Amino acid sequence: MKHMTRIAAGLAGLVLLSACGGGGGGSSDPLAGGGEAAAPADVIRVGSEQFPENQLLGEIYAQALEAKGVTVERRFAIGSRETYYPALLDGSIDVVPDYNGNLLRYVVPDATESSPEEVYAALQSALPPELTLLDQAAAENKDAFTVTRAFAEANNLTSIEDVVPLCPTIQFGGPTQFQERSYGIEGMRNNYGCEFKGFTPLDTGGPLTVAALADGTIQGADLFTTDPAIPGNDFVTLEDPKNNFPAQNIVPLINASKVTPQVEEALNGVSAALSLDELLALNVTIGEQTQTDAQIATAWLQKVGLA
Repeated sequence: MKHMTRIAAGLAGLVLLSACGGGGGGSSDPLAGGGEAAAPADVIRVGSEQFPENQLLGEIYAQALEAKGVTVERRFAIGSRETYYPALLDGSIDVVPDYNGNLLRYVVPDATESSPEEVYAALQSALPPELTLLDQAAAENKDAFTVTRAFAEANNLTSIEDVVPLCPTIQFGGPTQFQERSYGIEGMRNNYGCEFKGFTPLDTGGPLTVAALADGTIQGADLFTTDPAIPGNDFVTLEDPKNNFPAQNIVPLINASKVTPQVEEALNGVSAALSLDELLALNVTIGEQTQTDAQIATAWLQKVGLA
């Protein structure tokens, strides 16, 4: 368990950038300089953001498409949404694995929708005609109220609603911004009537938060749902029936001109198979650093019957 704890704490960065809205660009940006011509009609250019989870999802999309006979070009590690969204519009890339909540707030900055269904519907209405969504996955990378399994079992906790009577005894930890964000201290109070004993400012889903929850310094933490630290430390993510934390389901964002029956079948198949538990396991495998993204993607697609 000590070995797993070290691995899990060190892997928090795998999910941090996606939960915060995307990784930054860099000198390796495959679209640097711009002006790349659109791919031929029978070719799909698959892009990704510049962090491990999203790059693996891009590889999974690419291999799933290839399994359906689609010719694919890979344009991974593009950078932030500010880079790849215009590239989708101009045809430099054709599809990316995106996160529905952050995408909605990029397109509609004052959006208030929070459930997966509401966010998806709002996005489909707000996207320009050049872009569309395919089916979204159950897997989502979002903030979550996280506790130790021992604490959950001792208090019969499965949902945030269950924890409300205990809130006055809970020291909660997370990033400083949690005190100000709509889903943070204010959201917990307004949506659940939860008033914490206190708040401990820590890092953003990183090793400080993981260690504080593991050693009992805090009893609740804001961690990301696809963080390998959760299974690595036997933590439990509490259900959020009132959708205090906005949805961040993984969804293919695609140039509408490239949607064909083969493309839909391939990418909708990935979404149907991609549960939170599956994505957590994929992130753990990334962090072990014993396989390439291509190898991980191939093994997973074979496991779920898509290759």
